[in-house]
Amino acid sequence: MTQDLGGRSVAQLSALLQSGALDPRDLTGWTLDRIRSHDDQAIFTVVLPERAMREADASARRIAAGRPLGLLDGIPVAWKDLFAMSGVPTTAGSVVLKDTPAAQDDAAVVTALSRAGMVSVGLVNMSEFAFSGLGINPHYGTPRNPRARDVDRLPGGSSSGSGVAVAADLVPVSIGTDTGGSIRIPAAFNGIVGYKATRGRYSMRGVFPLAKSLDSLGPLCRTVQDAVWIDAAMRGLPAPEIRRGNLEGLSIVVPTTVVFDGAQDGVVSAFEAGVGRLQWAGARVRRQPFPAFERIFEAMAQHGPLVTAQAYALHRDRLEGPQAVSMDRRVVARARLGQKISLSDYIATLEIREALVAEIAAKIGPNELIAYPTVAHVAPPTLPLLTDDALFVETNARTLRNTSIGNFLDWCGVSLPCGSGDAGMPVGLLLSAQPHHDAHLLSMALAAEAVVRAD
Repeated sequence: MTQDLGGRSVAQLSALLQSGALDPRDLTGWTLDRIRSHDDQAIFTVVLPERAMREADASARRIAAGRPLGLLDGIPVAWKDLFAMSGVPTTAGSVVLKDTPAAQDDAAVVTALSRAGMVSVGLVNMSEFAFSGLGINPHYGTPRNPRARDVDRLPGGSSSGSGVAVAADLVPVSIGTDTGGSIRIPAAFNGIVGYKATRGRYSMRGVFPLAKSLDSLGPLCRTVQDAVWIDAAMRGLPAPEIRRGNLEGLSIVVPTTVVFDGAQDGVVSAFEAGVGRLQWAGARVRRQPFPAFERIFEAMAQHGPLVTAQAYALHRDRLEGPQAVSMDRRVVARARLGQKISLSDYIATLEIREALVAEIAAKIGPNELIAYPTVAHVAPPTLPLLTDDALFVETNARTLRNTSIGNFLDWCGVSLPCGSGDAGMPVGLLLSAQPHHDAHLLSMALAAEAVVRAD
């Protein structure tokens, strides 16, 4: 096949497939060849050529007969290695699970996208057990950020392979999970779109958990339109229902508490330029302090983070048994902190969370969006973080800070590329909305994307 399909969105590929200008088997073969020949073999943990070609062949027959399953029929998709895929062990980025029995069934959302005709090409790398926002994995390698031009830089985590697979033009979309920023961080670091849905919008059946009170799902892709199409299919809808909104009169609040602390100048400049373009397009922007943001982190410091408590409960036997020596030492150290979180501390955090969700919701209009930098810095160099554990801990906390606010408050969010910062690396502008306002968020993100992008 001579046609270069790199950099095309889901929608662009769909137009070629539906018109007959591109055969799903050729697209899948091209995708598998790209994955095999790519110089970074740390992106995928498992490639599924037999499954992919079988699904592509079925798609080609449907389209040729004039009976496609919808807009996504024949589109390749990659899955973070937390999603059960029939016949394959779910490793969650860890070698301690590589010899576990293969999954008997696909995860519910894998089944949903298969029913929409999508072609699953494989599982992608991640931070071990999804417990880091940086994307470093000592077992399967750390995917390289394809946007870096000076030194190897972090891919962002924990959905590291998902972000890099899209940014490196291997697949047009990859499905990730987000417990503290794991979709939005790699989207920002790699200069792509990442949508974290409200927790519970999609079925979690067959998805390896980290912290069930925080875990959510969503796509990493090239455009918001792609995210809207994938969102509909993940919910089992025959076609997307969300339409482009109108920025004229949209109210956006920019918090002035916490989210800009220590931010790099280049990140602030790119973000402010994006906000300025939204105002020029008719959006109203106001800035407001949110002291409750500080109390979120005070609660974590006093009582312990929810994610740490729940991760320890999930992995306690591994952490206290012989498997711990085969795990990433930084994951082990962080998860073991959960042992110190008492039941009373855990309950206190849940109560504080409930109160802060209500307090902050009262200060935000029902159709108002919240905007701030997805991450306060661009993707850092990888090498210093491989050996300096103190730097790793500090960088991980700083990287997760802004996005984790949304998980604590159960917001939905979309990270949009808005320009470049230090070393020419991408910067993300995070638009968020209150729980279950996903349709409004995506509608306005459809309108905001072209305005916010600086390219």
